[in-house]
Amino acid sequence: MKKNKLRTLLLLSLAAVIFGSPFFWMVISSLKPNAELFAWPPTFIPKTVTLEHYQSALTSRGFSNYFLNSAIVSLISMAFNLVFCSLAGYAFARLDFPLKNVLFITLLSTMMIPVQVTLVPTFLMVKSFPLVGGNDILGRGGTGLLNTYAGLVIPHIMTVFGVFIMRQFYMQFPKELSEAARIDGASELGIFRKIFLPLGRPAMSALAIFTFTQAWDDFLWPLVVTSDRSMRTLQLGLEVFKNRYTADWGPLMAATTVSVLPVIIVFLVFQRYFTDTALSSGIK
Repeated sequence: MKKNKLRTLLLLSLAAVIFGSPFFWMVISSLKPNAELFAWPPTFIPKTVTLEHYQSALTSRGFSNYFLNSAIVSLISMAFNLVFCSLAGYAFARLDFPLKNVLFITLLSTMMIPVQVTLVPTFLMVKSFPLVGGNDILGRGGTGLLNTYAGLVIPHIMTVFGVFIMRQFYMQFPKELSEAARIDGASELGIFRKIFLPLGRPAMSALAIFTFTQAWDDFLWPLVVTSDRSMRTLQLGLEVFKNRYTADWGPLMAATTVSVLPVIIVFLVFQRYFTDTALSSGIK
């Protein structure tokens, strides 16, 4: 038994080293002076630690504006998903209505559609949104929601994966929870808000991490929907450190390191809710 545990520990440690080495190299490179970046043999620990690359990345080329745009889009996307996906998941898990299973299967089937297929229709919908961006009631004559936060957020407002997570989580609770609350005179919205919303913290925590990371790392949609440099997100902003033939590797590594920090912070904030003790606590 001890040998199996030791073998598992060694395999996990090896996997951690393999997957963590690119991040280690990224952070170390961001702290090296230019003379050490391309030294051979490479230095795994910088002889001279410098923060000049961070200063260069954070104070030039609009990096702070790109960072702010990504933070706004990601936080709004996360908030919308937590609200809409939890409500939809509760409805599919706990309520009875006609064609419920058919609608859920149809919803799940949309996950098989590649993003590239829906890219053009979504762009046309955003561009032709009526009565905004100079558009008339028919959505003609202007730019619609292009180069706006609303346009950046629209594809991330609600995800099928989030609905699936919340639905599966709410289905594990016994029917007696809902029936007891209905006998006491609670409304359906009251049952959700007072009972299932607090019990749903583990699943909502996982959903918050997934949706924040997805919106934060999105590159293709911001590239398509923004042409104004002031509205571009951080993933597009990293491109300013590269040109056609070369790249400013020091500031690029520093900017990339900074771009990873919000995802780590969100994970650390929500990871304590991962332990799923909701079922037993709900029965109590």
